[in-house]
Amino acid sequence: MAVMKQPDRLHLRDYVISAEIGAFQSERGRDQRLRFNLCVDLREPVSDKGDEVDRILSYDVLTLAVQTALADQRYDLVETLAERIAAEVLAHPAAAQIEVCVEKLDRGPGALGVTILRKTGQIEIATELRPWHMLLWQEQARIDQTEATIILPPHPDLPLPVTTQAQRRINLLALDQAAWALAEHLGLEVAQTRTEIDHAIDTGTAVIWAPARLAADHPEAGRTQTELAFWLAEKLGALSLDFAFAPDHPLPEAPAQFPIPLRHAALI
Repeated sequence: MAVMKQPDRLHLRDYVISAEIGAFQSERGRDQRLRFNLCVDLREPVSDKGDEVDRILSYDVLTLAVQTALADQRYDLVETLAERIAAEVLAHPAAAQIEVCVEKLDRGPGALGVTILRKTGQIEIATELRPWHMLLWQEQARIDQTEATIILPPHPDLPLPVTTQAQRRINLLALDQAAWALAEHLGLEVAQTRTEIDHAIDTGTAVIWAPARLAADHPEAGRTQTELAFWLAEKLGALSLDFAFAPDHPLPEAPAQFPIPLRHAALI
């Protein structure tokens, strides 16, 4: 008899957040502690993913699922909250099944709560675009650090060749160097992976994009600051593509049927 292999699992344990929840009048207008335990069965073994963060389901997906569900509405029932959390996590393609336990810690002598088990396809998964902006950096640009913004540094002024695959990689690495220098100048973090960019979008923060890691194996992404910006903005669904040019400086021509509006970014 063949032995069923247990799937690899990702878990979040004893995550405690205070929030207003409950159907009783005594629970309204006051926060109470909620404890969350999530365990996700993965579609594929983590051993197949090497040591690449973009190839696994990030722990941020679990904590952000809880935070997103709580921010969405006030709940009377922990059961409804657990369902919403399950839907958020199962929207990720790496997740096959999830167990969600939500407990109230302040309503009795012990923990009162519910545990649900859901598989992909059992609950409706709502998808929505997350608002974020792409900014091509030039001197004197003003950054709103309260918005999700992926910043691409300008190409360094170096005589780099641009005709072969190896030379394109050199161009991308030069942009990575510029990203680290600009990040130090602005006091921002550098994002190199899709996971880091998704985290910046989900948390509404600005980061500098170092493009080599994501764009190296995608020749269609181009090699210049503008080409890379068009590629990433469309790939991830940016709210706008902002150019840190003076208002009288013409915006570049977008690719045919480019769906994202181009704007002049605010300058100091």
